[in-house]
Amino acid sequence: MAGKREKPEDIVLKLRQVEVLQVQGLSVGEAARQVGITQQSYYRWRRQYGGMSRDQLKRLKELEAENRRLRRAVSDLTLDKMILSEAARG
Repeated sequence: MAGKREKPEDIVLKLRQVEVLQVQGLSVGEAARQVGITQQSYYRWRRQYGGMSRDQLKRLKELEAENRRLRRAVSDLTLDKMILSEAARG
């Protein structure tokens, strides 16, 4: 059974909440449980999004979208080049 899929913005918020609870003296497991996530999710998310602010996360998403667009453009141009070189040979 698949779990609930969290949005990256919510993940960053929950990571911050766990950090605040840890400063208040709770263990990682207790803090994660209080926020409503598992300890495993906390460590996985911290590895992926640790130290990011919401602005940085927004910028990361924009860069990933731009990267996808550029990769698609390069692959289209490569395909066009291959087709033209095949047509020139034969």
